[in-house]
Amino acid sequence: MRKLLLAALVALAGPAAAQTPAIDAARAAGIVGERFDGYLGFAASPTAAVRSQVTSINIRRRSLYSNLAARRGVSPAEVGITAGCQLLARVGVGQTYLLSDGAWRRRAPGQAAPVPSYCR
Repeated sequence: MRKLLLAALVALAGPAAAQTPAIDAARAAGIVGERFDGYLGFAASPTAAVRSQVTSINIRRRSLYSNLAARRGVSPAEVGITAGCQLLARVGVGQTYLLSDGAWRRRAPGQAAPVPSYCR
């Protein structure tokens, strides 16, 4: 099931993954990061513009997850967590991320991408 979800997410991820220069800068600064549940979150206090853009991206992601979940007969949360596995694997050096324990972390140089055990 996870492989089917992951393949569908790859096909659908284009619009939801669209970024802006402000989001890219916030990621580089450690303000915005990927969460384990497939959404963007705030590791630090963002500007109003960045907050608005993250909200917009998360709304698009939620719509994709809900549509895919309905087609696959699973919950949107399961699709989000599956997407989170893929998105966490793409976290770059210096970027922040949130795992299910609730602690924000920053990927250090030489550190492997954060892939929780349930993603394997």
